[in-house]
Amino acid sequence: MKSVNLKELALQLNLSISTVSKALNDSYEITPETKRRVQELADALHYQPNPYARSLRKQKSKTIAVIIPEIANNFFTLAINGIESIARQHGYHVLIYLTHEDYQKEVEITQLLQNGRVDGVLMSLSSNNNENEHLYDLHKKMLPLVFFDRVFEDLEAAKVTTDDYESGYKATAHLIEQGCRRIAHLAIPKDLSIGKKRMQGYMQALNDHQIPVQEDLIIACTDNQQMNYAFIRELMERKDRPDGIFASVEKLAINTYQACAELHIPIPEEVKVISFANLETAAFLNPSLTTITQPAFEIGKQAASILFEAIKMKNIKNHYSILKSVLIKRKSTGC
Repeated sequence: MKSVNLKELALQLNLSISTVSKALNDSYEITPETKRRVQELADALHYQPNPYARSLRKQKSKTIAVIIPEIANNFFTLAINGIESIARQHGYHVLIYLTHEDYQKEVEITQLLQNGRVDGVLMSLSSNNNENEHLYDLHKKMLPLVFFDRVFEDLEAAKVTTDDYESGYKATAHLIEQGCRRIAHLAIPKDLSIGKKRMQGYMQALNDHQIPVQEDLIIACTDNQQMNYAFIRELMERKDRPDGIFASVEKLAINTYQACAELHIPIPEEVKVISFANLETAAFLNPSLTTITQPAFEIGKQAASILFEAIKMKNIKNHYSILKSVLIKRKSTGC
């Protein structure tokens, strides 16, 4: 059966949409006779109010948006689970928007969300984020906004992330402790907060252990997996190839395993590998992968908790939370 809306009721009753709406909401402005007519027709046509439209009139959509660059990364899967666990407690729905690492897509999504569609936004930036005017525009709308993982440092908004600098340092120092001296860093764009901090941790660990930073061992990777694989294979085909690899995200570690398998380079005997990763299968890879594992679920929960506090108080706080990641040693680094 086709649903009936307010406009159709108004047409049949020869009343304005506003009058019909007020009658259905038992407004004192409407006469009892008009209320009776409206209600009788609504019952006869099985009219059902639109809960989304009603919530908009109350200035609450009971919905939040989560903007993420990808879904294949296990970090974001776990973070969304954490976000949804808090949203359910507040009786909210979660809309997930994927930018696919596309800056223009990110701009379009933020513009879409400025029209009252959602009560708040949780956001992790795309890697191709060249300008940030759209973020300032979103913030000016006074829409509660919380960044998580990939944050925009220059905007006064709440942020929840992990200890990327310390973890980058820890990962590199672990490879050094395992005997590595030519350590390559498979980096994500330095424009991203996490890329910059993981790179800084890597470089500081080398400096503290009197190992020169070699620019040719820093591989600037992209969101193109085929291109990344080509970069890594070329790196491993060098005569002076690295004896240790620090991958900034899990998909680059998988590319490394693939390249080493095809080139018959044994891990960890000839090259040791460590990566930021939330892969549940990390322990079952051959060899098992040593990881810096982020508290993704907790990051999602905390980001959502801060957002709902902002929605409740109608106040956007400049809050910054840093949660600790954990180094899990496995066979890929000889442990």
